[in-house]
Order: sequence, then structure tokens, then C-alpha cells
Amino acid sequence: MINNIQVEKRLPRNGKEGIIFLLIISIISVNTIAPIIMGLELGFSNEVYVETLKIIPFMWVIVVVLVSLVAEPVVGKVMPKLIEQTDGFNARVLLNILLHVTVLSILLTIIGNWVGTKQISVEPFQNFFHAWPRNFGVAFWIELLIAQPIARFAMKKLHERQDSKREIVDF
Repeated sequence: MINNIQVEKRLPRNGKEGIIFLLIISIISVNTIAPIIMGLELGFSNEVYVETLKIIPFMWVIVVVLVSLVAEPVVGKVMPKLIEQTDGFNARVLLNILLHVTVLSILLTIIGNWVGTKQISVEPFQNFFHAWPRNFGVAFWIELLIAQPIARFAMKKLHERQDSKREIVDF
């Protein structure tokens, strides 16, 4: 008997898959967003790119921690207030990306500056309203067009492979 509720293949179904999903998105995001923002801030050059590569491991850890401890809880509380049962998958994904990028870009506009300059200062606060919209825009489009689609595609392929193995066993 076929279940009327379609199981979503493009999203993680358990904690292990959630970790894989987070790893895919965070690795793509940190390795694209950080170099673009640094290039826009300091100019696109080999020297700037090499300096960016040196901070990427630290930024990746920070991003994973912020997603897990800050963005997920905040977005988890806000999403149910903004969505309806009738909202489709794409609307939910778009809102989810918008909320996550908003929270993370606000925090990382400040923290990323501190990590990049290797000092805690008030400078990111002084330049916040100049830097944050640019950082948000870069992060939003990378998430929307690159990182999230790749992660959802990976989940879809993983679930298709799992489903085909189940069909063989059920046969």
C-alpha cells in the first residue's frame, strides 16, 4: 500500500544524514563565501586568497558551532510562526535559507572580521551597516544557488540508493 504522504528525499531523515547535510553545506559555504567577501573587502589577488585559506579551517569550525548552537534554535522558533501547512517545499526551503543566512551573516560579519584580523575590536560594529548587506547578499546567493542545491541533491541520491536497496530486500 502506498502512503499518501510523500517522503521528502531532498532533506536529511535522521541525525547522521543531518550531519552529512551540514558538512556539505558548511564546507561549500566557507570555501566560497569567505574568499568572495575577503576579495571584495581587500581586493582579489593571490595574496588575499592565500590569507583567506589560512583562516578557512577556523571559520568552518565557527560556522558549524554557530549553526548548531545559534541559528538552528532561532530558526526553529521563527519558522513555525511564518509558515502554514499549505506552504510548499520550495517556499519552506527559501524561508529556511533566508532565516539561516540572516542570523549567520549578522554574527559572522562581526566574528569573521575578528578572525580575519586576529584581534577583537569595535571596527566590525563601526562598519556593520556597510559590510553586513554585502555579506548577506554573497552568502544568500551562494546558499540558494550552490550550497543548498548540492546538499539536497546529495540527500536525494542517498535516499534513492537506500530505497533501491530496500526494494531488493523486500523483493
